[in-house]
Amino acid sequence: MVSELINANPTVYEKKERRVRITPADVDEYAVELIDQLEIFDILSDYCIDIKDPEHPYSLEELKVITEDAIELDAKRNYVRVTFTPTVEHCSMATVIGLCLRVKLMRSLPSRFKVSPLSCVNKQLNDKERVAAALENPNLVDMVDECLGPSYE
Repeated sequence: MVSELINANPTVYEKKERRVRITPADVDEYAVELIDQLEIFDILSDYCIDIKDPEHPYSLEELKVITEDAIELDAKRNYVRVTFTPTVEHCSMATVIGLCLRVKLMRSLPSRFKVSPLSCVNKQLNDKERVAAALENPNLVDMVDECLGPSYE
C-alpha cells in the first residue's frame, strides 16, 4: 500500500445489479461459450474477487475507474481493450491498475485473446516486453496479487 494517498476522498458509486444470463453452455455442456462485453465486465468486477484500488478498499467499479461502456471486444479477432479512467488526472498508480486489469484478463480469458488495457495516462501497458519484465518483479507481482485478491466485506 502507499503511505501518502493521492486521492484521499474519492467518490464512491454503487455497484450495478448483475443480470442473470443464460448462455448456450448453460443448456449444452459442449456448446462454445460466447464471450461478450458483459462477460468481460463481470470478470473485472466480479462480486467475489474485486480488483481493488491500490490506495483504497473500494473496487474499481465502485470508483468508476472501469465501466461496462469502456470495454471494446472483437470476439472474431479475439481482441479486448479496456479503457480505464483513474480517479485523479495524474494518478501515479495508473500503471499498477492497468497491469492488474491486464493480468486479471490474461488469467481469466482463453489464451487466444489479445488483451490491451488503455489509459490516456500510460501507454506502456501495451508493450508485451515491458509487461513481462514488470511481472518478473516480485514486489510488483505481490502488489498485483493483492489488488486481485479476494475481497472479504
